[in-house]
Amino acid sequence: MVTTTTDAVLSWPWLPWAAVGALALVLLTGWLLPRRVRAGTPVANTEDLWRSPAMRPWVRRYRVWRGLAVIAVVGALLAAATVAARPVVVEERARILANRDIVLCLDVSGSMSDFGGEVADTFLALLDSFEGERIALSLFNSTSRTVFPLTDDYELVREQLGEARRALGRPGSEQYWEFVAGVDGIPDEASLIGDGLATCALLFDQFDAERSRSIIFSTDNAVWGTPVYTLPQAIDLVMARGVVVHGLFGYDVRYTGQLEQLEFRREVTRSGGIYFELSDPSAVEGIIADVQSYQRVDMDAEPERVEVDANDSWIRWLVLGVLGVVVVQGRLRA
Repeated sequence: MVTTTTDAVLSWPWLPWAAVGALALVLLTGWLLPRRVRAGTPVANTEDLWRSPAMRPWVRRYRVWRGLAVIAVVGALLAAATVAARPVVVEERARILANRDIVLCLDVSGSMSDFGGEVADTFLALLDSFEGERIALSLFNSTSRTVFPLTDDYELVREQLGEARRALGRPGSEQYWEFVAGVDGIPDEASLIGDGLATCALLFDQFDAERSRSIIFSTDNAVWGTPVYTLPQAIDLVMARGVVVHGLFGYDVRYTGQLEQLEFRREVTRSGGIYFELSDPSAVEGIIADVQSYQRVDMDAEPERVEVDANDSWIRWLVLGVLGVVVVQGRLRA
């Protein structure tokens, strides 16, 4: 969760005041000059001309335009000084992080290819309920690939899960193979379930902090090869690290039977997690409820300070002031 405080400030706040001071000094100097200096070269026998009824309207208009000229010059000067002072909007973003870490662990072997898009949809639905938790995504087949490590950057998480849904929803396509590249590093072996789960457990960190750790593990438990870790051994590893495994089982009669299903269910529940089949509509709600059942402690992260230029309105005023000076100057000359 992010809380934001916003302030509008000037980078050099003294600059407009310096401009006001200089303007006041110029006006005061002009006011203190002798009248004949301010009036320019005197012309004989013109005193009565200024009081003539025919000249009075012209004099009034002249004085009005001269006053407008002063206002336009002052406005343009102040706007220019404010723009030069670089007004900015300062946002201070304080993030509140939860003390829960979640690793999304996905089997992308051939036997799970029909479930990939469905798993990505499930992960996206889970994401909507999280706030401040750190999340990671790892893919595995005979070897593993970390798509992104533990992060609370939900924009990145949502972008990557969206890419996963598009790629895994089209098994066999070029986009699919690009997304799962790097997970078939051991020739003639596939779907090494225990090794994939053990690798996901290695993504957790900060073991000196009090955090809840969960793996959401999606597989069909159909092993093809000789893994370093069997599923029970991998469960022992994650339990030793204080991690709970929630299982999403992809049941396909072509690849799995009751033995694989029963073993997967037994080991997941032994870790303290809950078991669902991917086709179970209550899977998302059940996993969310279990993850959120662990006590959450909000932790304040170091606030982030961001400055954004905010001189657009002052530039508009400066343009209007300059146009005003030009127009008024033209009228005075006329």
